[in-house]
Amino acid sequence: MKKFYALLPFLGLFLIACEDDDTPLPTTPDPDPVVITPGSADFTKYVAVGNSLTAGFSDNALFSAGQAASFPNMLASNFALAGGGEFTIPFMADNLGGATINGVTDANMDGSPDIGNRLILQFTADGPAPTPKEGTGTTEITTKLPGPFNNMGVPGAKSYELLAPGYGSLAGLAVGAANPYFVRFSSAEDASVIGDAAAQAPSFFSLWAGSNDILLYATSGGSGTNQLDPTVSPALYARNDITNPLVLAGALDGMLQALTASGAEGVIANIPSVTDIPFFTTVPHNPVPLDEATAALLNGAYAAYNGGIVGAFAFLVGQSAISQEDADLEIAKRTISFAAGDTNAVVLIDEDLTDLTGINAALINMRQATADDLLVLTSRSFIGTLANPADPTSINGVAIPLEDKWVLTPEEQTAVADALAAYNATILALATQYDLAFVDANALLSELRATGFPLADGSVVTNTFGTGGGFSLDGVHPAPRGYAILANAFLEAINEKYGSNFPGVNPLNFTGLYID
Repeated sequence: MKKFYALLPFLGLFLIACEDDDTPLPTTPDPDPVVITPGSADFTKYVAVGNSLTAGFSDNALFSAGQAASFPNMLASNFALAGGGEFTIPFMADNLGGATINGVTDANMDGSPDIGNRLILQFTADGPAPTPKEGTGTTEITTKLPGPFNNMGVPGAKSYELLAPGYGSLAGLAVGAANPYFVRFSSAEDASVIGDAAAQAPSFFSLWAGSNDILLYATSGGSGTNQLDPTVSPALYARNDITNPLVLAGALDGMLQALTASGAEGVIANIPSVTDIPFFTTVPHNPVPLDEATAALLNGAYAAYNGGIVGAFAFLVGQSAISQEDADLEIAKRTISFAAGDTNAVVLIDEDLTDLTGINAALINMRQATADDLLVLTSRSFIGTLANPADPTSINGVAIPLEDKWVLTPEEQTAVADALAAYNATILALATQYDLAFVDANALLSELRATGFPLADGSVVTNTFGTGGGFSLDGVHPAPRGYAILANAFLEAINEKYGSNFPGVNPLNFTGLYID
């Protein structure tokens, strides 16, 4: 018994030790959830104004899935975390993208944007090729949707058209004075896009407009006119003309006056360079493969043209109409030569060459492309086809020069670059004047082309056509993943300007390419 009592002190220590073991270890408390704040801005009523980039256009069409993946809808999902209200979209009726006008398919009116089916990848004998998806769209353009709508993005719209009364008029469709997409959701026959947007008294807006004022000229291979005279009314412009910078400035200023009239704050973005989109970076200037015999045959066929060029410039030099130095430069530029191999340059028409047809009608403005020329994406399915199916030698881009619409020449690129610089200077000045958040979309797209954007899973989004994840199959409009990157750039600018802390969206949650 004494031994038992003697053990009691040790037993007590044991029990104390057990009690200590059962004591819960201190834990780190869960961090407080991040509270999303709007900062100094009010996002209860957000309205987005713009063109196809705002609407969610992708794969050369507007369709419901693309509209849901528009960057304004992504912004609205973030705004909802800090009191943002409902964001309504004038959805197309299906995911096909095509539409009818009074029940007629492919009934585009003069001057209106395309309303065809979206592109999908189909695998042909020549490899994967973007092809319009089969089927007939169920969207009827003349069926009015009840509004108002928060997404006021209208595909095809130029800056001044967003201010135009009647731009959504049914009657205007017949004469090319209305936009079929806006016809579907305009509030009245005399309504304007900006009028319908401002009538909602937004508390916050995004404005991204002006790209079509320069893009349509570029994608048509510079087939329009660079409108340098600001006194010329836009009503006299052809569809593919470059809008005069002062006209664009007036249009953007008019839109901002309307949008800020009720005290709204907002964000505005500048315009990316066309040289950074796959539509101009995919097709090389020298895609023609030739064997030795065919190259020799072509060189023989062009020998008379090459000799005629030399003779014509000798005549002009003799007439003191041109210096020998300038003549030598243009002779070198216009001399056409082929060689056996896979990298022969295409032959094209260049309107900026010296006109020699007055000396010899056969000496048309023809030359071979150089690395400074930008071939449009759609030329890749045209180069190598036959101008005359009955004549196997009438190869487009080889024996038959490419028309101006297939190539953006250096002179045309200069016109585009000059207009772009003026447009973007205006947009930056307006952002300062109206005290708005500013997105440098031009720098963003340049970065996408130069280095790509790394994502959390280790992948990189690039501007590579078809596989880069940044652009859709039309080579102009972003894929949903590209729109997500743009949305984050908008949110970063908004956070910086207004002191909000929106988290952004995860680009990996959005596809880089629609499968079908």
